[in-house]
Amino acid sequence: MGDTLITVIAIVLAAVLMFVFPLMTMSDRTDDISQLSVETATTDFVDDVRTTGKLTMDKYSSFVEQLSATGNSYDVEMQVQVLDENPGKKTTQAEATKIGENVYYTMYTSQIMDAINPSSGQTKTLALKEGDMFSTSVKNTNSTLSQQLKNFFYSVTGNDTYTIAAEHAGIVTANGAGN
Repeated sequence: MGDTLITVIAIVLAAVLMFVFPLMTMSDRTDDISQLSVETATTDFVDDVRTTGKLTMDKYSSFVEQLSATGNSYDVEMQVQVLDENPGKKTTQAEATKIGENVYYTMYTSQIMDAINPSSGQTKTLALKEGDMFSTSVKNTNSTLSQQLKNFFYSVTGNDTYTIAAEHAGIVTANGAGN
């Protein structure tokens, strides 16, 4: 009986070592590749908006399509901080054309989507100006195979756990309205 039990344990251990650990390693590599792809797509999207000063539904759709090519679903959050200049006359500062400090007001994802969603078949463009700030944050919403295996073997649980995420932000360097 003792030899049989040891044999069964050895077979189970061998199966785990031969199949489960390589599967976990490959799924981790898949997540790493997805992470790199998402970071690259996010950086390219934000930099394109920053350098052109324009955000359109076509650009956004192309970005989401690049993200979904990884086989995961994502929550995309965008934020635009619009420079609201306070024009006036200054007499004591070196810059004599403005009074006070520049103030930013913020537009979030739902407001941005309302601004770029086509209506009546016409494409809309959110035109940004030099000095505005644009940022995008992406997190996966589904459980990847790697997450499922880790949850099974390590009992790592939680609703807020995500493994693939990227953020990028920057200041707009071109006026989108004039181009």
